[in-house]
Amino acid sequence: MRFVIVTGMSGAGKSSALKMLEDAGYFCVDNLPVPLLTKFAEISDSAENEHVAIGMDIRSGEGLETISQVLEDVRTLGIHYEILFLDCSDRVLVKRYKETRRQHPLAVGGRIETGIAIERGKMESLKKQADYIIDTSQLLVRELKAEIDKIFINNGTYRNFYITILSFGFKYGIPSDSDLVFDVRFLPNPYYVEELKPLSGNDEPVYSYVMACKEAGVFLEKITDLILFLIPQYIQEGKNQLVISIGCTGGRHRSVTLANALYKEMGGSPYSVKIEHRDADKSAPRKAQ
Repeated sequence: MRFVIVTGMSGAGKSSALKMLEDAGYFCVDNLPVPLLTKFAEISDSAENEHVAIGMDIRSGEGLETISQVLEDVRTLGIHYEILFLDCSDRVLVKRYKETRRQHPLAVGGRIETGIAIERGKMESLKKQADYIIDTSQLLVRELKAEIDKIFINNGTYRNFYITILSFGFKYGIPSDSDLVFDVRFLPNPYYVEELKPLSGNDEPVYSYVMACKEAGVFLEKITDLILFLIPQYIQEGKNQLVISIGCTGGRHRSVTLANALYKEMGGSPYSVKIEHRDADKSAPRKAQ
């Protein structure tokens, strides 16, 4: 039996993860009281259920204080379990709550930020015991499903570390969630080449033009080495996501090209890597009316 405990921060996507597991054939139960966990695991095991997932979160109230002992009891029964923890940045959680106009379960009559802070403290024990931590701050629903499928359906190798490679234009501001920012405005600018100006770094002619510059290849090699060196250090520190921002003037040609090139370099790494082009369409030439 594969027994999965799905938990995490309220608003981080736990319910969505449970639905995805249910669609994949898991028998799912949400908001199971903590004291019933041991008995439920025992019954599921004896019933020879192949795939079981239960949802546990802050709604369990004071029961969370006994979770460590309850999990130890489950281990004593010889039942192996896995913990999936859904996390999300405070900024994105606040935004989600405001957009849905829902009340945080620990912020009744108070500020959302206060409720989130209290919840983080209460959920810290489960997070430390988690086998998998998925940060949904930058994930679309389909990307979360891909991660769920990789871990629990395809049994793929998983590392609790997310990398977002983000191209941007300095004229529109540096992305506020950047961890590392690289400036590629020193490279030749396709904007001043008439046939390349209407294209972007997603187009082969622009990509080839930028990467034909010797400095572009050297730059790519050096930042790749730097990032691969830094990732284990960040993981050791407890970090589980990294946003690498690469910028040029308008965020359409050079930054998109180098972001795509770095994405290709990181494609063979054991980490989850995604790419975004924040400003690639903002500087597109407008057609004459």
